[in-house]
Amino acid sequence: MPLFAIPYPYIDPVAVAVGPFAVRWYALAYIVGLLTGWRYCLLLADRPPRLVSRQQLDDFLAWATLGVVLGGRLGYVLFYNFDQYLKHPVEALYLWHGGMAFHGGAIGVTVAILWYTRKHSIPVFAFADIIVEAMPIGLFFGRIANFINGELFGRVSDVPWAMVFPNGGPAPRHPSQLYEAACEGILLFLLLFAAERLGWRRRPGMVSGLFLVGYAVARMSGELFRQPDPQLGFLFFVGDFGVTMGQLLSIPVLLAGIVMVVWVRRKPASAPAAALPQRRKSIGGA
Repeated sequence: MPLFAIPYPYIDPVAVAVGPFAVRWYALAYIVGLLTGWRYCLLLADRPPRLVSRQQLDDFLAWATLGVVLGGRLGYVLFYNFDQYLKHPVEALYLWHGGMAFHGGAIGVTVAILWYTRKHSIPVFAFADIIVEAMPIGLFFGRIANFINGELFGRVSDVPWAMVFPNGGPAPRHPSQLYEAACEGILLFLLLFAAERLGWRRRPGMVSGLFLVGYAVARMSGELFRQPDPQLGFLFFVGDFGVTMGQLLSIPVLLAGIVMVVWVRRKPASAPAAALPQRRKSIGGA
């Protein structure tokens, strides 16, 4: 163990409190992630191949919010703490107690995309490609919120930048939330940004497949440093290697992404389309 560890920079999880009303950083992270991601999607809609309009993206914001919140909560209940909520089902509604799962949120957003695009006759893969390019923004803010809350910390470590987390005992640990913010947020965003600049959206579904592969690799790598959820621990061992729930759930994501990329590469690229009608001013500002 190191003689010294970086002290955890304690930040009050409550950002603003007025009487009994409190706004937590975790909630703000979701709000900022959704709004920033939405604005980024509007910028992407103005770039070739222009198969999706700004208005269609504007109208999807509420659907995306429901998909993230409901899917994320349901995923946490089913994948990470099912026994607890089976005994106390009403507690599944206590969103202010925390507990969200990305894989559940991704399923929720996927359902919302399928429903919305079918209802409005929008090309589903072209629409999904824009949405996934914004998802690393939300992932970044979510992981920073995890760090502020002092939750989902890493395994015990002797690296010089290890931290002693308030709820993690006296041993220094990996600040794995920051690793995940960097990989699932910044690096994945840059990967998709590069794909955007290379014109990958001319093959609808290609960017979505790349996102699935990139996220799965980033998540499975991050889980190597993250302390497994205490109610689950390691699900099983392959030799000396312990497999976590996050890694297990990422395997089908990885396979789906690979299949999608291979399948899309066999199809011809979309020809540049004429610009779709755009509203001059979107909801919430210019």
